[in-house]
Amino acid sequence: MARLALLSTSDKTGLIDLARTLVEEFNFDIISSGGTAKALKDAGLPVTKVADYTGSPEILGGRVKTLHPRIHGGILARRDVPQDVADLTENDIRPIDLVVVNLYPFEQTIDRGDVSLGEAIEQIDIGGPAMLRASAKNYPHLTVLCNPDQYNIYLQELRQSGGVASLSFRQKCAIAAFKHTANYDSAIAAYLTNQSSESAEKSPLPEQFTLTGKQLQSLRYGENPHQAAAWYQTGTKPSGWTASTILQGKELSYNNLVDLEAARRLIIEFPDTPAAAVIKHTNPCGAAVGNTLAEAYQKAFDADATSAFGGIVALNRPIDAATATALTKTFLECIVAPNCDPEAKEILKNKSKVRVLILPDLDRGSPQTVKIIAGGLLIQEADNVIADTDKWRIVSEKQPTSEELAELLFAWKVAKHVKSNAIVVTRDRATLGIGAGQMNRVGSVKIALEQAALKAQGAFLASDGFFPFDDSVKLAAAAGIIAIVQPGGSMRDQDSINAANELGLIMVCTDIRHFLH
Repeated sequence: MARLALLSTSDKTGLIDLARTLVEEFNFDIISSGGTAKALKDAGLPVTKVADYTGSPEILGGRVKTLHPRIHGGILARRDVPQDVADLTENDIRPIDLVVVNLYPFEQTIDRGDVSLGEAIEQIDIGGPAMLRASAKNYPHLTVLCNPDQYNIYLQELRQSGGVASLSFRQKCAIAAFKHTANYDSAIAAYLTNQSSESAEKSPLPEQFTLTGKQLQSLRYGENPHQAAAWYQTGTKPSGWTASTILQGKELSYNNLVDLEAARRLIIEFPDTPAAAVIKHTNPCGAAVGNTLAEAYQKAFDADATSAFGGIVALNRPIDAATATALTKTFLECIVAPNCDPEAKEILKNKSKVRVLILPDLDRGSPQTVKIIAGGLLIQEADNVIADTDKWRIVSEKQPTSEELAELLFAWKVAKHVKSNAIVVTRDRATLGIGAGQMNRVGSVKIALEQAALKAQGAFLASDGFFPFDDSVKLAAAAGIIAIVQPGGSMRDQDSINAANELGLIMVCTDIRHFLH
């Protein structure tokens, strides 16, 4: 007697070839529902509609098709349990050996952006997940396929094992099905939570958080050669870095991607003028804006040319020929920009190993950040606060000019993306010295000022956190700093303010802190 396969797919990719092989090579009978049955019939393949097989018509506009004992009995029956076999015989139910199901395109639908709640709800599959879960539960007795990518692998399995899929293969397919339904349900829950009026009244973070992703590619290794690593895509369609185009260069590494993301977050701070940032180990070693992109890059590079060697460069304008020429003058790991002019592409080919990426949507970032800790994970909203100088407090006796305030704003935006304790010294919209990740703020001040050296005369300083003592203010003044921006908020703020007044410095407090751990 022919074996029975149930095919019910939203994505018809590979469907006809699979069905034809099942019928002609492996002697399967096929039952199918809705559009799948029509597609098979139109292809000239023998198919029995689910409604004809069950004797129950599709009802509720197609909402109920496969929810029937003849379907789920055939899926869930254990062939080694006599009572199950007897129940099948008594109720004229054929055992089902293969279930091929993929689900209504819920995530693709909500990704459109203009979809109504009603439209989204209609794309919540019910019968599909039920069949997948039932099939996966009973994997010792049948095979379940939930992705067109599995079709050829399944057929190869049949050919290699005498027409019957091995138990290990069926188990692997069952695991894939459970992952598929889990991700599907998570997407629905997240969408409906965001649509709920109650969600806005509660914490901006969900009570339950599910993070899922599909492996995009394995990476050579992680931070170090002894650590395995892979790159995963979240969501059903590429976005962010998974939507980038790699124009040239070697394969991206784990560290490249981490640094590229740090570079992306920094460069989007400057949407209104050409800007460049050079990143090393997630910290900027140079950042600048300019009248042209080439000028911005050169200023960022010159800020710390030694550290820029082997760095990651982010640009917020399409790469032109002049910028490309400057980029080829030193060794760089990666370059990312929203586009690249044809002439610039030819110039960059001279450095064929440099990874050049095009990321048109530089602003596309996650609304949350996630860190894994022992026994759980930490989630926070992304630090997307936009600096507003109108809300800053000028706490010193000396008042800044509009030009000085603009320079402080530039320094503040860069400091936001430096590992805490962060100190940034700037002038002419370019960094001169950066102190990052030190265990005390004075240490960061000393590093930033030492790097700036004589250029600190008449420069500006930003600190991501407040000054608990006036020692950092005195160090800054001694080096020639003329203005400081800091969050404020220390119990000893007045000590720092008094020091600024005594030394003739401008001091501005933002009332916003930007720790980056």
